Amino acid sequence: MFTFHFDGFSLDWHDVVDILLVTALLYGMIARIRGTRAVAAVLGLLVLTLLYLGAGRLGLYAITWLLQSFFASLFLVVVILFQQDIRMALSVIGTRRFWGRRKVLNEALLDEIVGASMELARNKLGALIVLERLVPLRDMVERGGVRLDAHLSQELLRTIFAKNTPLHDGAVIISKGEITAAACILPLAMVRRQSFGTRHRAALGITEESDAVAVVVSEERGEVSVAIKGKLTKNLDAVKLKRVLSYVL
Repeated sequence: MFTFHFDGFSLDWHDVVDILLVTALLYGMIARIRGTRAVAAVLGLLVLTLLYLGAGRLGLYAITWLLQSFFASLFLVVVILFQQDIRMALSVIGTRRFWGRRKVLNEALLDEIVGASMELARNKLGALIVLERLVPLRDMVERGGVRLDAHLSQELLRTIFAKNTPLHDGAVIISKGEITAAACILPLAMVRRQSFGTRHRAALGITEESDAVAVVVSEERGEVSVAIKGKLTKNLDAVKLKRVLSYVL
């Protein structure tokens, strides 16, 4: 078997596999939380770790004892702080596509969504269109949504979000190239900006809890936005909207 020796240090193939697996796991975790609020929590934990090491060196026994008590329950703290990110990571792993991408919509269907969004924006009709990716959104469909399983078309989307229609409130969920359901109730993100209405908060909320992409049309401003991973890109025209959706999906 392969064994590497250097200056009294030995490394066999078990160690190599172990190092590669840990490296891949850490890389996946960093890639998953990059650009999210979890980064701030990780930095906070690193600061406390450095403070603990420094307090021990300086003989600050009170702060050392306090931080020791904190780190004794570190596993529980991590679960509480990162419960949303842990759930997302497990959901992605559960789809068996952790390392790859899957094409969600073809170009023709993207054109239908872009066309409908632009037309709704011109008429200042509010809309929320959620595009399912790897993480299933069945629970959102069953949470008060109206099941449709209909062919995706620009005309149907415009009809659903027309004023005074029974399904215009709530979100449309698109899965596997079909309109799965309408009038779906989504979780709302906690945001401080007062300019965000219910539709925008719902778009941010569903993209924080899943890997879905949400297209939002503002009823007040006639503006089209896209929410991805809890972040909102606003004021998109048809070309920019299609470019963003093509890249993500």
